[in-house]
Amino acid sequence: MSALVRMRLAGFLRTGRALAPLLAGLITLGTLYGGGRAQPAEAYGVSAVVLFPVLAWQTKILLDVEPDVQRRLAQVTVGVARERLAGLLAAAVAAQVTVAVALLFPWLVGGVSGPVDPGDRSIPVGLALGLWAHVLVVPAAVALGALASRASVGGAGYGVAVLALGGVGAVVFGLTGSVAPWLAPPIMAAARTTAGDAAALTLLGLSGWALAWSAAVVGGYLWRRRAQG
Repeated sequence: MSALVRMRLAGFLRTGRALAPLLAGLITLGTLYGGGRAQPAEAYGVSAVVLFPVLAWQTKILLDVEPDVQRRLAQVTVGVARERLAGLLAAAVAAQVTVAVALLFPWLVGGVSGPVDPGDRSIPVGLALGLWAHVLVVPAAVALGALASRASVGGAGYGVAVLALGGVGAVVFGLTGSVAPWLAPPIMAAARTTAGDAAALTLLGLSGWALAWSAAVVGGYLWRRRAQG
């Protein structure tokens, strides 16, 4: 299965499909950090929110690179379950690379503030919270992108609709006072947490929420794959 993961990542890179989401992410982050400096925790919390649709789109592109015939051959070779898992793992690896770039980018362009005094611990705390916020986004974005992939929905138009609804819904249902916050991953709640008091129980609860939401969407993806054949 590891060979299949490497093959899908190689196809994603060699075809040049990785360039579009990477440029979109850099442009978005450049716009975000162009407004001035911010504390790392606050900046990274917003960064994770804006990266969510980019990572979901990246996942869709990666899974759509492989021709349908080649995907069916992979199912015969390694089994249906491993073929589908390999796609999700490849998307997760690609997402982690994008997240690493997103974590480094603000320091290169001067988008974050440094420590006020030698005893200021805002930088290490902010880095830890920022890393948590981005890691929390990855499974949700991979799940949404997989659900929007050609193998899941069949047509490109349906995939775009799933991405659009998922990206907009994550923001709308994630607003404070939302009537149905459980319909969206907690990316907005995570951003608010990084900018405020990040209690350990809050971080744990949001992490569990993100994993549960991602598992539900991955379940929908697997069901759609079974229906598509």
